[in-house]
Amino acid sequence: MALNFWTHDEGYQKFFEGGIRAADAATDFRYTMDVTRAGAQDLVTKLLAQAVAGRGTPDVIGIEIGQFARLQRGDLTERLLYDWSDQVAALGDDLIAARRAPYTKDGKLYALDSDTPMVVYYYRDDLFTQFGLPTEVGSWEELAQVGARAKAEHDIALGVLAAGSDLGQIVQGYQMLLLQRGGAFFDADENLVLDSPEAVETLQFVVDGLSSGWITTVNDFYGASVQAGLKSGKIAGMWMASWYSAFGLKPNVPEQAGQWRLRALPTWSAGGFATAAAGGTGFAAIVDKANTQAAADFIASTWITPEGQVRRFQELTYLPTLRSVFDSPELEVADEYFGGQQVIDVYRTIVDDVPDYYQSPDSSILTDVLSGHLISAYRGDESPAEAIKGAAEDFANQAGR
Repeated sequence: MALNFWTHDEGYQKFFEGGIRAADAATDFRYTMDVTRAGAQDLVTKLLAQAVAGRGTPDVIGIEIGQFARLQRGDLTERLLYDWSDQVAALGDDLIAARRAPYTKDGKLYALDSDTPMVVYYYRDDLFTQFGLPTEVGSWEELAQVGARAKAEHDIALGVLAAGSDLGQIVQGYQMLLLQRGGAFFDADENLVLDSPEAVETLQFVVDGLSSGWITTVNDFYGASVQAGLKSGKIAGMWMASWYSAFGLKPNVPEQAGQWRLRALPTWSAGGFATAAAGGTGFAAIVDKANTQAAADFIASTWITPEGQVRRFQELTYLPTLRSVFDSPELEVADEYFGGQQVIDVYRTIVDDVPDYYQSPDSSILTDVLSGHLISAYRGDESPAEAIKGAAEDFANQAGR
């Protein structure tokens, strides 16, 4: 059984190729993979084009979370993607609800996520020790006070935001804090709920941090500007998702192995969650094809089994989406980059308090308008309240609702 498999990431390709033997043993099929790799946006564009043409669609596709929003328009998800609702029903609450939400439409689940990408706080333990900075502050407000002192006395930043040309990264840096605070962009019915007290409060916190200097800006989270800040020690802390360890810190500053640690985020004094989730890729099977059931069985037998989720953590560092797997001793691996820290211990303490994340077919419009207003607020051209209200109004005008 040759599956036409589309992905934007070589790591996913290698993982699924490594799961063929398990899938052969667990299902009625014998598998090979015919792999197509392209950019995340290009894959969904090609899927839509081939669906219109009535031929050439894949059997399995990995859909980056932001691109999934494009399939939420009208009945696209129902017409194109396999409904996992019945197949995963037996998993119950073990399949973490917060990782179902981004790929759910009209109560049906259309893709299975690759990760529970919880946001944590990364910090340079050696610099915190050198400058006498506390590493276990309880609240964001306390960290802001510590950060202001660190900036004034040692010229280091304890937080980072993107402010370059990548609009998604501009929004993501703010969104992580907003979700933890209990705010959101959209609700479960795809309605915009951005204009809220939580959104204004979070943006005010960010603007104040930029003003005092304990939060700094970079062009993006991966390129030369953040690398320069990390290498010079000017950036000593940042909030980012779990995957930033493998895709941001370790590639940019491998020489700082042993100096970094991670911990749970500080909490918001006014309420909220222990963490937020950012990113992810949902794997889906395409319906009405000869290989639809084989494709669904292949994903299920490699992606949402305990064994598969352990292997995914070990090979890709992605956190399980099955709650029970977090308790597996096989995840207890000392990470020498973080000074031998058992990082899974941090994630175990916060996994039960991850907020849901909902999208809209018009999510890209919000990214476009909100990113501009965020930068305007960062520069002091708008107040946080004006920026949030302006973004909501611009979205309504452009989305027609």
